[in-house]
Parts: sequence; C-alpha cells; structure tokens
Amino acid sequence: MKILIFYASYGGGHLSAAKSIKQYLDENYKDVETKLVDCVEYINKGLNTITTFAYKEMAKKAPWAWGEIYDHSQKGAMSHISSGANKFMSLKLNKLFEEFNPDIVVSTHPFASQMTACLKEKGKTNCILASVMTDFASHDQWLVGSDYIDHIFVSHEGMKKDIIAKGIPASKIHATGIPLSNRFLEHFNRKEIKASFDLDYNKKTILFFGGGEFGLGKEITLKILKAFIDNIYDEYQIIAISGKNEKMQAKFEELVGDNPNVQVYGYTNEVPELMSISDLVVTKPGGLTITEALASGLPIVVINPIPGQEVENAEFLEKKGVAVWIRKTENPYDAVKELLENPEQIKHMKIRSKLMAKKNSTKDICKILMDSKN
Repeated sequence: MKILIFYASYGGGHLSAAKSIKQYLDENYKDVETKLVDCVEYINKGLNTITTFAYKEMAKKAPWAWGEIYDHSQKGAMSHISSGANKFMSLKLNKLFEEFNPDIVVSTHPFASQMTACLKEKGKTNCILASVMTDFASHDQWLVGSDYIDHIFVSHEGMKKDIIAKGIPASKIHATGIPLSNRFLEHFNRKEIKASFDLDYNKKTILFFGGGEFGLGKEITLKILKAFIDNIYDEYQIIAISGKNEKMQAKFEELVGDNPNVQVYGYTNEVPELMSISDLVVTKPGGLTITEALASGLPIVVINPIPGQEVENAEFLEKKGVAVWIRKTENPYDAVKELLENPEQIKHMKIRSKLMAKKNSTKDICKILMDSKN
C-alpha cells in the first residue's frame, strides 16, 4: 500500500504532524510505502520560497495583516482566488500522482487537500483522501472540495460539531486530536532529567518558550519573562528556551544575569523530556506545542498569539480553563503574580489539561486510515 503525506512550510506544525504520521505508519505497518512531500515546493520551488518568506515576514512584522488574510480567506473573493489557484496548481501535482499512484493521501495543509480533491474530481486518482487539521478551530479552506475528502481529523469534539453544522457528514469527521510524536508517550525519570539540566529536584519548574519561529513580540516576551523571574522567589525555577533565535537568546541571558533559578537554552530537541519535568508552560499557542503541553498534563500561559488561528487557539484554551492568556494590554507582572499566588487555579488547570489530552492521536488516525482501505 502506498501512502502520500503532504505538508506545507507555513509554520512548523504541519511538517511535525506529517512526520509523526509517517513514523507511526513506517514502524507499525508492514507492506506500507510512505512518501513525505511539501506540496508547494513540489509544484514550484521559487513559489514556495517566496510564499513562505512572505508568510514569515508578515507574521513577524505585520501580524494584523496575516489575521486579515486568515479571516478573509474563509469567505468572499480571496477564498475564490485561493481555491482557483489550487485548482490550477493541482495540474502540476498530477505528475506526482502518476508516478507514485498513492492508495491513501494524508494532508496536513488545506492547499494539498484542495489540490488532491481537484484531481479526484477529474478522475485522475481514486485515492482515499484524509485532511488533518493542526489547530483548535476550523477554517473553511479545509472544507473546499469536501465531497472528495473521505476523512477529516480534528483536535476536539467542538470542532467536529462546528464542521457538521456546515453540512459535512458526521461519519467523515474524527475528533482524534492533532498528531503527536510517540516520544510524548514515554515515561521519563524526572529525577534523572532534572539532574541532567542541573535543576533542583524539590523546586517546581516553569518551561518558558520565548523564541518562537519568528521571534514575535520580543519586548513583550522579555517583560513577561521578567515578571516570572520577579515572582518565582524560591518556590520555582525557570527554563527559558529561545529556540533558533540568537538575538532573543542574548536578550534572555542579559535579563537573567547570574540568577541561579533561571537557565537559558537555545534550540533543543528535548521538549518531551522538559515538559515531563515541568509544572507550567509559557508559550505561543501553536497547535502542535499546545497538543504537546496537553499530552504532558501542563497548565498553559499563552503569550504572543498570531492573529488568526493562534488567537482562536488561545480563545479556545482560555474558555476550557486550561490556559491563562496574558494579553498585550495587561500588566504582565500583575497577571503572573495573580497566577502564581493561586495554586488552586494552577491545580485545576492541570486536571483539565490531562482530561483534554489525546495522547494516542497519531495511532488513532493511522488505524482509521488503514481500516478504511481494508
């Protein structure tokens, strides 16, 4: 059986979700050949370079503009332009279908779903098509060509109800959760991990993700980190992650100085380990990071959401009582002080986080896909 897995390079969550599905299929099913493809890069490398650069720059320098595009792409002229472009680009994608001839196509980005739906409509492929949404709110671009989409995987039951209300059959929609690396299913030795990061075993740990892919809201991020540093006293310790953003790392180190309760790291691939020893996570509300935090049973403090899908994620998490959202208009010191002085609130956030977690999301998605072909 051949399975084609599509992603696009607009944010890291699409690729991570696609990789998780590929890894699970490769490790758990025999006689399955998987292929991972960036759908836009395959069509035109130049187009991919320009559009991903434009997305990053807009998200970094004019996030309000990205929010406008996100909203308008659901309805009206911009929606038709986007759908029309994907119909045109599907002709170029057809070569890949002729060469690989997939039995199943999994898409973690709406562009690939639309293009594959176009090819199914034209009789160019009879594959099973599955769309995997990687946020906590639905967007109408995912539903273009829905007559030709066989499975839609969403993060929670509320999304399923929203999509059913738009006329999509309930039998197509599965509230499995967002695909998650199997490393989050491992049982880690907290004592060993804390020792490896030179952390005090008896202190609670705050995991602070402040770099982000684009280094958004640098000044606000620094103010929020300072607010945590000023409020932790001797009860907490902080691990501040700046990611690949070297300028942010330098700012973090300058702010922290020789404070023994705060450690600064750049990029790390030990997020599952770090989440396993943490008691609270501070982060932008990207779909993947939030899924990982929920799987780790962590209360969440949301900072710097990009207008559009991340704001919708933040609103959802806040409504469900698993997150506190520190808005730009708030005094971060007061917000952090209020939270850390309310251990009962943090305790209840943790309980809700564990209840919301869908740790077997990748396994469940792959089982539904494989069963549908048998």
